[in-house]
Formats: sequence, C-alpha cells, structure tokens
Amino acid sequence: MVEIKLPYGKDASRTVEVPDRNFLGNLSPKDVMLGDRDDVINRSLDRPIGSAGIEQFLEGGKDVVFIVNDGTRPTPTASVLEALSKRVDLSKFRFLVATGAHRGPNEEELGFIFGGVLEKVRANIHSHDSRNDRCVHLGRSKNGTDMEVNEIAVNADRLIIITSVEPHYFAGYTGGRKSFLPGVASFRCIEQNHRLAMRKEAEVLRLEGNPVHEDMIDALQVVKGKSIFSIQIVMDRHQNVYKVASGDLFSAFYKAVSWADEVFSAELKERADMVISVAPYPMDVDLYQSQKAIDNAKHALKDGGVALLVSKCREGFGDDTFCKQLSSSNDPEAILRNMECEYRLGYHKAAKVAEMMCRSRIWAVTDLDPDELAGMNITPFKDVQEAVDTFLSERPDAKILVMMDGSVTVPRVV
Repeated sequence: MVEIKLPYGKDASRTVEVPDRNFLGNLSPKDVMLGDRDDVINRSLDRPIGSAGIEQFLEGGKDVVFIVNDGTRPTPTASVLEALSKRVDLSKFRFLVATGAHRGPNEEELGFIFGGVLEKVRANIHSHDSRNDRCVHLGRSKNGTDMEVNEIAVNADRLIIITSVEPHYFAGYTGGRKSFLPGVASFRCIEQNHRLAMRKEAEVLRLEGNPVHEDMIDALQVVKGKSIFSIQIVMDRHQNVYKVASGDLFSAFYKAVSWADEVFSAELKERADMVISVAPYPMDVDLYQSQKAIDNAKHALKDGGVALLVSKCREGFGDDTFCKQLSSSNDPEAILRNMECEYRLGYHKAAKVAEMMCRSRIWAVTDLDPDELAGMNITPFKDVQEAVDTFLSERPDAKILVMMDGSVTVPRVV
C-alpha cells in the first residue's frame, strides 16, 4: 500500500492510501539544482538581458511604477523587493498590483506579496480594479481587442515588472506580457482577450499561433516607446527560486520560458484511469483558479477516466459566470453550445471544463458546498480516500496517477 500526503490549504494536508498494483506514480515538476535564492536574484540584476542595469534604468525617472502579481500567484515578489531595497529606495516608487479581473489583495496577501518592505511602501500601493480604474484606450489588436490599460501604468515614465513564468493552460505561459494584459487592463479588454481562449490554438506550452499570446504582445506593442525593466522568476516544484531573467521584457521572457520547460513539463509513459490533481496554496483560492489543476490533469488522463481535484477553495467558487455556465445543463455538449452564442468573461474556463467533461468525469475534494458542486456536474467527496475507494470499487484494476502540484505540472506522454 502506498501512502500519499497531499497538501490542502496553506498548512494542512489530506492523506490517501492507494494499493501498490493501482499506483501509477507521482507526477510533479522536475527536481532541479538550486543556488542561493538571494545570489540568484542579485546575479540576474547584475547581468540584465538586453538592458542597462536597474540603477541606470531608474536614473531620471520621475514617475516610477512597479507592476507586481497579486496574491493568487506564487511569485516570490517579496524576495525580489528585499534585494532591490538594498540597491534603491523603494519608498520613492509606486506599486500597482496586477489583479487582472480578480479582487484586490487582502492584508494576508499584501504581506505575502510585499514581505518585509510592506510598511515602507504601503502608502504607495494601488491594487488595479479592472471595472472601476481609469484605463487609457491605446488602439486595437489585430484580433480586434480594445487595448485599455490602467492610466497609472500608461503615464509612468519607468515601469518595472516583477512576475513569474510557468505554463498556462491557454496563454501558453504566464509572465512577461501578462503583467499588462490581463494584469492591469480594463475588464472589457480582458473579456475580449479571454474570448480567444475558446480557440483550440490557445493551449498550454504554445506561443506561436496562440491568439491569446498574440493579443498580449499587441498590448505591449502599443506602449512600445515606454521604458520597461522586467524581473521574471522561474520557480522549482517547491516554489523556491530556480532562475531569474532580468532586463528587456521580451528577451527575459523567452529565456524564462526555456527554464520553465526544464521544470514543469513532466514526461509520462502512459495515461492513467484516475488523476488526482492538487491545487496547492495559493492556487487554491477558489474553484475558478483551481480549474488549472483540472485542465492539466486531462493531459495524463485516459478517455472515460476520472480527474479528482483536491483544492481547499478557500474563498468559494469564484467567478459567477463560470459557475452558472457549468450549472446550466447536465449535458456538457449543451453547455458548450450555450457558450457559442455569446461570450462573457469566465466562459473560457467553463468551456475547458465542459470539453473535458465530454470525455471524462470530474470529481472533487474541497471545502465547497457539495450540492452546489454537484449542480455544476462535479461529483463531491468528503475526503480523498473515499473518492479513491469509490473509483476502485468500480474499476479494481485502474491505474491512479497523483499530481501534487497540478496547477503547474504539464504532463507530456512520451
């Protein structure tokens, strides 16, 4: 018998036992050699790619704005800011939290984002509000998206982007251009961009020909005259700093993408009958965000199998539109047809889930209301062991795969 301890929430865990003959393995991002975190960050700052150093970059800046990820991302922003605080006076600058269409960070999340420099910069922090902040229209992308970006970012004469790069289920990868779109874009702009996620070319690990990525590039092209310095972090499977690419936004992004592939693209010899996919903290904020762990599971799952999501979903279900669409019918094909008529933000995630439901079942262990979850065609279970035992009673010879960090592990069958 194999005993597996699964992370659940910030500090808790759930344990499950799987018979040896049924256990296919534990698929995770690769283990990589790490250096000292501060050394890795500082070496990157000392050797920027395609750009002057950070101190020279800041010279003459009168309105310097840092764009940082919100609390739903595991980006180690605090570590970068701590390193920067030894080089420059951070209290002179403004900080724009790239929330996209999410809510602003709470006090706990502010502590996670800013760490030891929080009190020094607190008065200069603004959390982007995609629905209410004033955004500047900068033209249209080639896909017809209205490029509207927060005026704080548009009016700044120096921008510093701190972000992380890992695979993303429809943008190809996070990082780089995502700090602008969806990071600090208007709700209308985000909604138009995310509609492109309904296309089959919008998929994980893909940039070339990916319409969502192309739209994000266009968002930056319209502000191409602006001075931007980026700090883009690739983390290992335990969310430790692996590599950091600093400097020119695009050059640093593509370098970070190559490092992200080294970590997060996980090889698999065969697909499983059940994939237990965990959305660990902080990716477990709600079901809407935890969907990424479900989507990654499909790459390792046989048709007719079960994807078992394990996520605390600390703040509930998330986006109402996402939930309503998945609750609109018990037929996933009908759900997909409904979304073809008119797009709203949230449909892209619902569509990816519904597509998966057409070929497999989705079960979940969460803190969510089980009746509401069942109404979304997701079978709820009280604990992981109950779900596994139920599945093995149906299919005694089934093979079960575990993805401890399902939100960022991308299976690749070889």
